[in-house]
Amino acid sequence: MAIFDWTILNLPLYEERHRTLARELEAWTAQMAANAQAWTTLAPDQACRNYMEQLGRDGWLRLVIHDASGARGRPDLRSVCLAREAFSWLDEMCDIAFSIQGLGASPLAWYGSADQRGEWLDRCGAGQALGTLAMSEPDCGSGLGALTLSAQRGAGGYTLNGSKTWIANATIADFHCVLARTGEGPGALGLSFLLVPRDTPGLTVTAIDMLAPRPLARLDFHDSPLPPQALIGKAGQGFAYAMELLDYYRVSVGAAALGYGRRALQESVQWTRRRPAGNGRLIETQLTSAKLANMMVYQDSTALLVARTAWEFDQGCTQDLALHASITKLHATEQAQRVVDDTVQLFGAAGLVAGSVPERLYRQVRSLRIYEGTSEMQQLMIAAGAARRAQGR
Repeated sequence: MAIFDWTILNLPLYEERHRTLARELEAWTAQMAANAQAWTTLAPDQACRNYMEQLGRDGWLRLVIHDASGARGRPDLRSVCLAREAFSWLDEMCDIAFSIQGLGASPLAWYGSADQRGEWLDRCGAGQALGTLAMSEPDCGSGLGALTLSAQRGAGGYTLNGSKTWIANATIADFHCVLARTGEGPGALGLSFLLVPRDTPGLTVTAIDMLAPRPLARLDFHDSPLPPQALIGKAGQGFAYAMELLDYYRVSVGAAALGYGRRALQESVQWTRRRPAGNGRLIETQLTSAKLANMMVYQDSTALLVARTAWEFDQGCTQDLALHASITKLHATEQAQRVVDDTVQLFGAAGLVAGSVPERLYRQVRSLRIYEGTSEMQQLMIAAGAARRAQGR
């Protein structure tokens, strides 16, 4: 089953280990095709659990838990992106299980104490424990400096009061990495990450029904007690940690969008080849050719942006890194919406049938322009980068 473009993978931006990984991913998705089709009928919680267990058994979660050497820490971003490209091509829920496990475990793997890592990371890598990254709030999304969830420090530790929302996998998670206001300073300076087990007293989890079904929920904290050991990393460094995590993972959102785009193009070509139109086939018409051409241009441009930015992260290149992450996410997600919309248009009414691949892609792709920083937030950051470059900085 061909997913990847090997003219991209053969560029110097990738190493032989990435090409080996791509072959393994293509083989795995082919083996999982029947399960993926069957699991689309399951409730989101169960489908995500199934994928989490499968990903853990087959060793894929190691890509978001360990670095390239096998140690716990920052994973190899090119590997994570290749996995998200393949998993989103297969099924959105597979990509959610993989990526949210990475996000949920990252604060512990990157900044956590030895005890925190020892308690959770091996189980996360095996798919036996699930985590979340809880940052958004009902009245605060992308502007993390305005977060209000309070973590009052006392002699016995912390007391949490407030809410988080739009938290992926929260309905099935075993722990939450929560960004809360611990008060070391004003605004962004007073935020810290805290490790919150699911059985913490005063924690209520309420599921949220979404356009594209997925295990999202709201977390409400009412005088929820946490020990001092719940602090992840250093107090007051939560905003800096969150920015590093988001820059890293928004590049992988571009890879997920690319996976949707690749699946959309494949479905479009197969459909238009067999669909009658006039005296020939739909693929032979000029308007269809224009749509397919745009899809190909999207694939190449997005694959190159993802490869460039992921390579920079893996090489430790810091200049313009956040800017390139924003460019990658903005282009990949905005244009993926157009690609999927064109696929639905080519299918006509058949593309609107509930459960069909075009219909699923159409619902799934929309959220990519919102999470890990909205398109509008990316535009603001990109514009600021353009101004810096124009001034020679």
